[in-house]
Amino acid sequence: MNKIGSLTSLWKNVGEADLRPFRDQALAGVRIAIVGEPGSGRAALADQMRRDPNRPQLASDAPVLTLDLESASQAATADLIILLIPAGKRDISRERALVQYWQNHGQRALVFINQDNPDQVQPSADAQALSPSTVQPGWRVISGSVSDTRFLVEKFVPAVIELVPGLLLALGRYFPLFRLKIAHFLINDTSFSNAAYAMSTGLAELVAVLDLPITIADTIVLTKSQAFLVYKLGLALGYSTNWKDYVAEFGGVLGGGFVWRNIARSLVGLIPLWGIIPKTAIAYAGTYVVGNVVLQWYLTGKHLSKPQMRQLYSRALEQGRALARTLAARMPRPRLRLSFRLPWSRRPRLSAPADPQLPAPQKTKPAKRRQVCPNCGKTNSRDARFCQYCGTAFN
Repeated sequence: MNKIGSLTSLWKNVGEADLRPFRDQALAGVRIAIVGEPGSGRAALADQMRRDPNRPQLASDAPVLTLDLESASQAATADLIILLIPAGKRDISRERALVQYWQNHGQRALVFINQDNPDQVQPSADAQALSPSTVQPGWRVISGSVSDTRFLVEKFVPAVIELVPGLLLALGRYFPLFRLKIAHFLINDTSFSNAAYAMSTGLAELVAVLDLPITIADTIVLTKSQAFLVYKLGLALGYSTNWKDYVAEFGGVLGGGFVWRNIARSLVGLIPLWGIIPKTAIAYAGTYVVGNVVLQWYLTGKHLSKPQMRQLYSRALEQGRALARTLAARMPRPRLRLSFRLPWSRRPRLSAPADPQLPAPQKTKPAKRRQVCPNCGKTNSRDARFCQYCGTAFN
């Protein structure tokens, strides 16, 4: 298949798919409420969330609901509540009551102990009681500074992503602080899914009858998965919601995916048992490279050069091989039973060994034959004493 034909078929498949759920999710937005007393760092945290540390010149104007403790009830409709507690505050009874209230109503919340004040870097004993061990599932507690960008990226962002996994496209689109982590999450998740799919179809291809339909499904599923990844990355990174806008920028990169899949399938065809691992690794590496090309373009505005592509692909291939070995070790191995029996051959009959606990079978007397009358020649019952036809006595 040539490159033009591959791209036409690829984007035709994408156009036939329903991409509206991705677009609607990204455009729906995410409602975030930051609750805390005045001076707790509410405005500073909201401003940090609207900026991308990798591209500080770009900032969003996404709305964030900032509330004090008295008006915390307005956070009832929020998708995520962030409760800011100054590290040096002694009495947090009101904050504890809010935590209990939100917990009882099933709301997602993150308790952020703000250590922004250098003179009060240690939380109070009462604040330390709000530790992860005492908070119910679905809650997270972190402690750090709202002005520390590194802490926010390494601790705060993963905690939020864990709390709202179904809102990642909107979270990244409207709050640039989360974009890089969300992009890595989408890339890794899709690469793992494609590797797992390639592993399953690689095992199925060992059955000759299933080879054709599995090969066709392999191409369709992996291609659409990579194209969807590009579209979702674009949504999360703040790009266009029209999938056609991605054809010119990333069409060539996606078309290269056919080369990797063709190599993988040829390995399976030539050496079936050995080719599953390379095929799985190639499915992982191809998806990983596609995602990182889009991410690199977002960060720098430039595409990767050929040497950079080869280096990235080589590194991803090693990761894919390691993942493939792990998946292969967890897959159940099919048991093949082969029997070669000639049509004229017979298996010897083996008698079952006698069970010593069972009584020996009793020998029975052979049954008597029916009696023939020596006078009239007619057959009588074996227990008869006289012929029933002529009355002759039997000895």
